Amino acid sequence: MEVKSTFLNGDLTETVFVKRPPGFIVGKGDKVLKLRKALYGLRQALRAWNSKLDKELLALGFVRSKLEHVVYRRSNNKSFLLVGVYGDDLVISGPDVRDIMKFKQEMMRKFSMSDLGLLSYYLGIEVKQEAGQIMLSQNSYAKKILESAGMINCNPCATPMESRLKLYKNKDGDIVVEPTAYRSIIGSLRYIVNTRPDMAFAVGVVSRYMEAPNKDHWAAIKHVL
Repeated sequence: MEVKSTFLNGDLTETVFVKRPPGFIVGKGDKVLKLRKALYGLRQALRAWNSKLDKELLALGFVRSKLEHVVYRRSNNKSFLLVGVYGDDLVISGPDVRDIMKFKQEMMRKFSMSDLGLLSYYLGIEVKQEAGQIMLSQNSYAKKILESAGMINCNPCATPMESRLKLYKNKDGDIVVEPTAYRSIIGSLRYIVNTRPDMAFAVGVVSRYMEAPNKDHWAAIKHVL
């Protein structure tokens, strides 16, 4: 689900005044406006919305995760619901479709919302749902990484890293090779490990040399790509 006009739903806990928009003149020209609700562009807008949503979800019987504050759970003896929050998006999961539909109706009574149906794409992760299975992939994201590294047409390797490969930190006088580009690719690879756990070890190894990568480190990261 997606919340419409998200930041306009937040309640302000402090007094905020804003300049009047150009052309909006009422009375003398020395007046300002006192905000009654949060507004787009306001520094507190995201926090105000998050506090509002948190309050409403707790009122509906959800419990916020102690380890991940954007994940909520509501359960009973027969079933449960999980809700993940990202900005104005809600990802809803649970074993009973009736519970999901009931929750959607509850949220629509509280906010103006759009029901986007089954999850298909989220934060660079493609989601394909079929009977009895859910498949996650980052195919498009992987291609973007290869394009940015100039390796979209390179031949594939059988494994993410050479067997018994040994890498060492740079010594004084060694040539450092494009550390900014190296760190950028490492960051992208660390995210794609979400759906490619087979690459986790290799990415972890090449991540140790982000401070001053040399040509051997670059060769290893290209092998991962």
